[in-house]
Amino acid sequence: MIRLPSFARRALLLALFATAASAQAQSPSAGSAQAFPSKPVKWLVGYPAGGGTDFLARTIAAQMSVQMGQQVVIDNRPGAGAIIGADLAAKSPGDGYTVFTADNGVLVYNPALYKKLPYDPARDFAPIGLMARAPLLIVSAPNAGIKDAAALLDTLKKNPGKLSYASPGNGSPHHLAMELFKSRSGLFVVHVPYRGAAPAVQDVMGGQVPLMMVDTSSGMAHIKSGKLVPLAILSAKRIPQLPEVPTLAELGFKDLEAYAWQGLVVPASTPKEIQLRINAEMQAALNNPAVRKKLFEAAWDPVPSDAAVMAAYTAAETRVWHKLIKDRGISLD
Repeated sequence: MIRLPSFARRALLLALFATAASAQAQSPSAGSAQAFPSKPVKWLVGYPAGGGTDFLARTIAAQMSVQMGQQVVIDNRPGAGAIIGADLAAKSPGDGYTVFTADNGVLVYNPALYKKLPYDPARDFAPIGLMARAPLLIVSAPNAGIKDAAALLDTLKKNPGKLSYASPGNGSPHHLAMELFKSRSGLFVVHVPYRGAAPAVQDVMGGQVPLMMVDTSSGMAHIKSGKLVPLAILSAKRIPQLPEVPTLAELGFKDLEAYAWQGLVVPASTPKEIQLRINAEMQAALNNPAVRKKLFEAAWDPVPSDAAVMAAYTAAETRVWHKLIKDRGISLD
């Protein structure tokens, strides 16, 4: 993503190093939060079971279940870029027993891509906090003959408009990140949208499409097996899972970052003390060493935060991506 405002960047850094103890300190000691939860909590996920979003939610929910003494049950409601799940979450009772994974698609992209949505992110949801993010990176098919970042840039410069890239679909973080790269670099590569990440990745690995923007949580296993070639990553610095892969900043494209990120929200009418209790449990789960290890191995970067940090981060993201969507004339209506 583009460089965040200093207040949002400082807040996010503080959140990254927050401890479970500090999160627990926010938990209210009186009121309705004392009795919460007295029954299982439903966690809505707007994407299919088995994907990166589902994995993240199930990993955190399992630890929260242990901490809270009540089951946190994942309920997958995929479809329409998570709009189906978001609509259901927005219309759920505000009692703390429904939480929802809200990503950059739900909170940032969809409001700019669609003229009408059945939910309003600002009106219908209360942010609980950021959970984790996965940097995006450009990969190539092994048979494409593009072995590193220098070869990528050289090939794109010499063949404008002759190469294509796959994405999980129009308006996805992967599509928009590549459009951001194109707008900043002046290079042109043709977009080939798919219905989901799995078929897009399969066609790239099979050599039908030479390039793709993929998130680390979805692409890491294929990279390790040699079925995808990592070329450049859109994070602030190199990541330990792929230390040999340069950032776009190293290649001369400053302030060009992009992540697939996940936060937790509840219906806006949920009492504040229950929101704080859920945040405390979520942060404690994300700071659990076993959970962090599991997420690291899946190439997720935990970023546990409170509601204020999530709100500031979402606002900064909105300014960046709404401008790009408008400037590129991207619409899903």
